[in-house]
Amino acid sequence: MTLLLFITTVLIWGTTWIAIALQVGDVPVLVSVFYRFALAGVVFVLGLALLRRLEWPNWQAQRWIWLQAMCLFSFNFLCFYTAAGYLPSGVISLIFSLATVFNAVNARLFFGDRISGQTLLAALLGLGGLALIFAGDIADARVGANAWIGMVFAGIGTLCFSLGNMVSRRNSAHGISPVTANAWGMSYGALILLALIWLSGTPVSLPRDPIYLGALAYLSVIGTVVGFTTYLIMVARIGSAKAAYATVMFPIVALAISTVVEGYSWGIMNAAGLMLALSGNLVMFTPVDMLRRHLHRSRRAI
Repeated sequence: MTLLLFITTVLIWGTTWIAIALQVGDVPVLVSVFYRFALAGVVFVLGLALLRRLEWPNWQAQRWIWLQAMCLFSFNFLCFYTAAGYLPSGVISLIFSLATVFNAVNARLFFGDRISGQTLLAALLGLGGLALIFAGDIADARVGANAWIGMVFAGIGTLCFSLGNMVSRRNSAHGISPVTANAWGMSYGALILLALIWLSGTPVSLPRDPIYLGALAYLSVIGTVVGFTTYLIMVARIGSAKAAYATVMFPIVALAISTVVEGYSWGIMNAAGLMLALSGNLVMFTPVDMLRRHLHRSRRAI
């Protein structure tokens, strides 16, 4: 079950970049993100209501769901979309993959979890792999004040994402299912974004372009409703540090699609980076006892 959740999350979030790219145009970023979460919230709440599974958490729980909405369904996306105006996507993906490290540290701070050597090794392999894969983007990244602005926004977005993971874990531990928290959280995220649109005076328009609308539907239903639900269920099942390794893998899925659709060319460094990232994936999800036995046999062989 955990493997299925991980693969589903990686495949979904590895394909959302296509839909996001199709939305770039005349509609302001803030408005596009609002449409995404407004539609996701409506679909989620109505779907649960029709299935008679819609729950209304008590007011104490609502405060935590609002916090989850701020961290996962509004401010983090605004940070990443803003960072995209200053940095290549490869650099942003590399920064976002730090979520594995952020989650391990935050789980230690908020829940007292031990930071295992297995998690650190897997994170280092994953980060190293992405660094090699996106070495060209990193080398070509614009330097100076603009690049630092993008890095700051990407870092804040990753931190918000990690804190949202902690809130989701807390909610699950207190009996609030990821499905319930996501349904209301996405709706609250849309309200937060709507308030920001009003405060900033951002013009609102809805294109009739079927490509934009199709991308919006995919991002809202598949990328948001399904993707976040599978991911946060995984957080509740295996912990935030392991679940966050999905952030290392989905850029690789995006590149694999780009290879077919756009003719992306893989070089030696890209291939080496892919092997490192996959090795990190193996380390992260191999049972500790099995790793110890393998290391013990390797030492005896030496």
